[in-house]
Amino acid sequence: MATSEQVAQLAGVSRATVSRALNGSARVSDEARERVHAAIAALGYEPDVVAQSLVRQHSRVIAVSLFSEDNDLPLSHLGQTSQYFYLGVLQNIEREVVALGYDLLLPSRPHGNSPENYIRSLQTRRVAGAIILHATDSRIQALIHAAIPTVFIDRMGQGSYATYVKSDNMDGARRATEHLLSLGHRRIAFLTGRTVDLAGMERLLGCQQALAYAGVAPDPGLVRQSGWNIDEAYEAARVLLAERRDFTAIVAGSDLMAMGILRALTEHGLRVPDDISLVGFDDVEFCQYTIPPLTTVRQDSVAMVRTAVQRLIAMIEGTGEASPLIIPTQLIVRKSTGPVPKDVH
Repeated sequence: MATSEQVAQLAGVSRATVSRALNGSARVSDEARERVHAAIAALGYEPDVVAQSLVRQHSRVIAVSLFSEDNDLPLSHLGQTSQYFYLGVLQNIEREVVALGYDLLLPSRPHGNSPENYIRSLQTRRVAGAIILHATDSRIQALIHAAIPTVFIDRMGQGSYATYVKSDNMDGARRATEHLLSLGHRRIAFLTGRTVDLAGMERLLGCQQALAYAGVAPDPGLVRQSGWNIDEAYEAARVLLAERRDFTAIVAGSDLMAMGILRALTEHGLRVPDDISLVGFDDVEFCQYTIPPLTTVRQDSVAMVRTAVQRLIAMIEGTGEASPLIIPTQLIVRKSTGPVPKDVH
């Protein structure tokens, strides 16, 4: 079994530097930290988490929880298309947390609708902190009051022991709509996710903001809501198309929703982008393989997770403030958007 001394020798640093790198200390340069993590990977070194916990008087376990509406989302449900984006987020969390010498806990037993029961389960397990995805307001407030170091992703919660990291959803949606406006589109449909979700509300507001800046009057009949998954978006698009076809573009609340919309458009004999332009949101990996490849708004999930983990470790170790951060998005233009059709007046 590899030792920390062997890691230090291979990385060309001291054992103290190896320890600081594992603890996420700001006193280690990025270059030295990369050498340490490379040596750990090469040697298969596993830090003694128990010993480190005893020295620091807190555990080295971080809880990661993903919620669906009011309930815990079991791992068996992560295959739902509405949660696809979070699969990549969870992978990035695991990589970042383990690299810093912490272990992950993904509670698999449902805790019902009671935030108190969830808090109690974390306290029983003596977790050092928590990363929470898609939490309800009641759980956010419960975690803030429980004083468990917590970082919320894609939700806003702030306290002495809590902060959040999220994408700039509003700006991303605004850029997507501006892109369509620049191509001559004026009748743009918006098929959003649930606006009770922060991301859904912000994305709709960003679209409406772009219309207002361009002097385009909003049409409430072109705003529809559905779940975040493929099948609900498909059904919502079918209903919209059955009612009216006077729009030339659609902004979808997510890439998975755009997949369902794309199918509905094809079934109605409409070509993308010749008849209808389509924009998604997230830039999941298979967007470039749809026919046509999907124009979308990219969320930087790697930067989001890295920042979230760094802020959480800083709170746990007492080395940094719990300050929130909004991560910029990027418009990725592919082949699903084009000029407004020439026969549209």
